[in-house]
Amino acid sequence: MLDDTKALLRQLIAFPTVSTDSNLAMIEFLGERLEAAGAKVDIHRDPGGAKANLYATLGPDRAGGILLSGHSDVVPVADQNWSSDPFAMAERDGLLYGRGTCDMKGFIAASVAMAPLLAERATGRPVHFAFTHDEELGCLGAQALAQVLRTREDRPSVAIIGEPTMMRIIEGHKGCYEYSTHFTGLEGHGSAPDRGVNAVEYAVRYVARLLELREKLKGRAPADSRFDPPWTTINTGALTGGVAHNVIPGKARVDWEMRPVQTSDADFVKDDLRRYCEHELLPLMRAVSPDADIVTEVIGEVVGLVPAEPNEAKAILMELTGANGADTVPFGTEAGIFQSLGMSAVICGPGSIEQAHKPDEFLAVDQLDQCLAMLDRLSERLKA
Repeated sequence: MLDDTKALLRQLIAFPTVSTDSNLAMIEFLGERLEAAGAKVDIHRDPGGAKANLYATLGPDRAGGILLSGHSDVVPVADQNWSSDPFAMAERDGLLYGRGTCDMKGFIAASVAMAPLLAERATGRPVHFAFTHDEELGCLGAQALAQVLRTREDRPSVAIIGEPTMMRIIEGHKGCYEYSTHFTGLEGHGSAPDRGVNAVEYAVRYVARLLELREKLKGRAPADSRFDPPWTTINTGALTGGVAHNVIPGKARVDWEMRPVQTSDADFVKDDLRRYCEHELLPLMRAVSPDADIVTEVIGEVVGLVPAEPNEAKAILMELTGANGADTVPFGTEAGIFQSLGMSAVICGPGSIEQAHKPDEFLAVDQLDQCLAMLDRLSERLKA
């Protein structure tokens, strides 16, 4: 089974499913593999038609099944120094190199390679597969799939998201809210700055407000927070604008994110920024140019995974892996989206997040083997 899984992973790595490009070829390939194993496969395209989610089911037509979830997209390789072709998997010294090996095509390969065995044993409880698009861009595919699953009576009750955790059980992570705030000012000659509205300077004031809020959030950390750091964080990713030294910039953009430990923190930040723009920044800008504006674009608001009890998913994985507890992580996943549908959810998959997004990304063969062993034991729980 390990050799078959490595061969399948090699095929998946060869699909260059960078988030900016289509994932259709890989999704159709996976659909064919799962149909060959006897699965009922549904492929849901995005509005543009270039990307798709796959949702497949093996076993009886009933609610309460177990979902195996992974995202099909990978981050870019541009400007990264790889020692081998990132889309041609290479095995060296027990490590499998290639873009997406650990994040997270390794788990997808293991799940699909096990499909024939899962089909044979899923006589009492169904097993589902959810392979999504655009996780790296804000979990867009999972959010679209969630809308489909809300209408289904055979919705799973347990979700296992195979992000790389070194096969540790993860029961919680922060949310991930990403925004781009656009500033429209008034251009003019740099020798008369008071006659224009400098969009970059107002963007700088906005960033200064973000820094103030970042400090205030430290005092809002729940006393029992298990996250590291325990408070909601804010990060400014980029500030762009302007065309020349001597031109008052009429456009600017701030890309920023926050990772809330609780939804009340997100509300606190958004309400403060709205008041700050409405009552302080915009009146100053519009005193010079009535058309000046500040607009915040929501790139993605992905809910966190909240540690919960009881948690059937955690109980199952503890039994399957022999772990005596579960942890939390700072990075975001699609798990909270499935939890919001009423499923118990955990994250558990092969590989280390330390390798994700880096050049020479790799997955250790022994991690892949451990994942296959877990799925084999899981299959026993599907019997009538």
